[in-house]
Amino acid sequence: MPNLIVLIGPTGVGKTELSLRIAEYFHTDIVSADSRQLYADLKIGTAAPTPEQLSRVLHHLVGTLQLTDYYSAARYEEEVLAILSQLFKEKDTVILTGGSMMYVDAVCNGIDDIPTIDEETRAMMLEKYEEQGLESLCAELKLMDPEYYKIVDLKNYKRVVHALEICYMTGRTYTSYRTQQKKERPFRIIKVGLTRDREELYERINKRVDIMVNEGLLKEAEQFFPQRALNSLNTVGYKEIFNYMDGTWELPFAIDKIKQNSRIYSRKQMTWFKRDKEIKWFHPDQEQEILNYCLEQINGK
Repeated sequence: MPNLIVLIGPTGVGKTELSLRIAEYFHTDIVSADSRQLYADLKIGTAAPTPEQLSRVLHHLVGTLQLTDYYSAARYEEEVLAILSQLFKEKDTVILTGGSMMYVDAVCNGIDDIPTIDEETRAMMLEKYEEQGLESLCAELKLMDPEYYKIVDLKNYKRVVHALEICYMTGRTYTSYRTQQKKERPFRIIKVGLTRDREELYERINKRVDIMVNEGLLKEAEQFFPQRALNSLNTVGYKEIFNYMDGTWELPFAIDKIKQNSRIYSRKQMTWFKRDKEIKWFHPDQEQEILNYCLEQINGK
């Protein structure tokens, strides 16, 4: 049976470099599980693999979309399964790596069969959002679906509204639709999680933001400022810089907010991943232990 090594962990933990070395060890390809690295123009702010890194290992689903393209976890699941079916014809093992929790779950477990929202419910929730605002809807979600409230991006109004639409239309929580039976896959899934002490991780996140700024994050964001309402740009790193560009924030404050929001996102990622008991956790420096674990799983020990 072919093997999919799923290398996951919070933003800034060190997935990229380790995934390259593991892929080189197995002489295989990497499939990205980063929902923002899909966009070809978002290089600096998403810490996309560099040309040098891309030359070391063949990557899939990096830089394949334009900012205006619609994309979803369901489409991601479909595309990854198609890529893997081709790769497994020649390779015994493939690496999937990234921090987009829903995308990882889509490949490992399958997308849940969530009902389509009817027009009446959609119109009602849009009216509630326009009249009451996002903060009020977040409070409502906390009451109606506390489990999803803990992990959803509370600043992403589309996800908050959609969860409430499900609650109102079906009388069930959105969470109940997201925990259906796992889909069988024709490959072995080996989940490896990377983690660091919180202080160490936060220091790396802060340093990475400083590097992004020095590498030209402001110039990269500036060219997309007229398109800032696009969902693809509702992303940590860009939305804070847009607030600086429109005069809402001073630059030092915006940079501090990028660091803060990145740290908050890392906590959400860990909350999500910690639910999964199939993940074996390592410090990124434990490269040999990680390889040994993967080999044990592959060999059925």
